[in-house]
Amino acid sequence: MMKRYLTLLLVIATFAQTASAQITTKYGDNVSTLDGIIKAFYDVVTVKKGEMPSFERDSLLHIAGAKVGSAGVDKQGKQHFNLMPLKEYHRLSDGYLAKDGFYEKEISRKVQKFGSIYHVWSTYESRLTATSPVFARGINSIELFYDGTRFWLLGWFYDEERKDNPLPAEYLN
Repeated sequence: MMKRYLTLLLVIATFAQTASAQITTKYGDNVSTLDGIIKAFYDVVTVKKGEMPSFERDSLLHIAGAKVGSAGVDKQGKQHFNLMPLKEYHRLSDGYLAKDGFYEKEISRKVQKFGSIYHVWSTYESRLTATSPVFARGINSIELFYDGTRFWLLGWFYDEERKDNPLPAEYLN
């Protein structure tokens, strides 16, 4: 009797763990792990020439009202920051990404966590295709919230590597 009881408990525990182990969006993006949502973060902007990024797919990774942005230097050498809603980012960038294709991948990651809030410094490189030369590198500053079952992107901001803004060694390993 005790053996049956322990076997039943083991089966229930295994089923419960398996049932809640992975949350995916309707596009198959695993948002239940940090690795999964960061992979989806990069996959959603990686498109072949003539292919448009999916705002719907991207919006399923983000919490409602998420803001995104970029830092940089204008032609006069002055620092600037662009902040916008996710939908506006797609309106401004999707055509550019689709024109020649776009491939971006993470090359290094630093994670800081407190409670259910995560901050990820994600170093990336950008190409037109997976095998073409790198034309840009930079760092994404990604803010996330873990609700106990899945991760949500709260917002992200990036700055690109430039002659006056080289990637620090600690963000390359």
